[in-house]
Amino acid sequence: MSKRLDGKIALITGAGTGVGRACMAIFGREGATVIGVSRTQKNLDETLALVKKAGGKGMVVAADLSKVEGAESAINKTLDAHGRIDVLVNAAGVGYSWLEKSPGSMNDIVNTTPEKWHEVMALNLDSCFYMCRGVVPIMQKQKKGAIVNVASISGFQGLPVAHTYTAAKGGMINLTRSLCVSYAMDGIRSNCIAPGFIATPMVQSVLHLFDDKAMADRLTPMQRPGTPDEMAYGCLYLASDEASYCNGTVLVIDGGTTARQ
Repeated sequence: MSKRLDGKIALITGAGTGVGRACMAIFGREGATVIGVSRTQKNLDETLALVKKAGGKGMVVAADLSKVEGAESAINKTLDAHGRIDVLVNAAGVGYSWLEKSPGSMNDIVNTTPEKWHEVMALNLDSCFYMCRGVVPIMQKQKKGAIVNVASISGFQGLPVAHTYTAAKGGMINLTRSLCVSYAMDGIRSNCIAPGFIATPMVQSVLHLFDDKAMADRLTPMQRPGTPDEMAYGCLYLASDEASYCNGTVLVIDGGTTARQ
């Protein structure tokens, strides 16, 4: 039986943890050769071991995608090894857990310094820009390709804090739509998922809120956080030929959080 990504070359950012790691494992099981990119080699090595244990194949590249040189390195190493890029998943980014490394990075705008604004924008949105800017011309030459961006429901919801994060995710959503409008006739599909609360290291510090039933119900009708695999399966669908008429789509995967609005 054929697999959903047989023969595809899939470049996945944020592959060291969370949704990116889950995409690596699931895409590999579905027949793709996966190339994982992240800043931390140790995390990448763990991810690649999971891919190989599940019978998949791939490679990893340590690079800082907040800088154009890092994105170019990841793209060039993928082309050197495989000659094409069929799927790009932009899952790199930081969330609430970034506070531990960078105090002040998830504040409201009045309490956000310009330095913190540029830092979070670089990690969450510039990285997506650099990767798309490098990969779109490759897909144009191939006359086919799929881009899947991992945004957030915070990209279209206001929050009392994390204003830089919400702005970055909002930018990612509209960049996805613009890619669709510009490159659909080049055979390139550009879509994104918008996760709600997901049990990943990015939001580990707030997951305890689900321990209280009343609070859990306020957060989502399903009263639990989603899993990285549940997000990755959404990415898998959008990356596969099964989603051939999905373009500019924002696939909300939030357990019903935004259904109440």
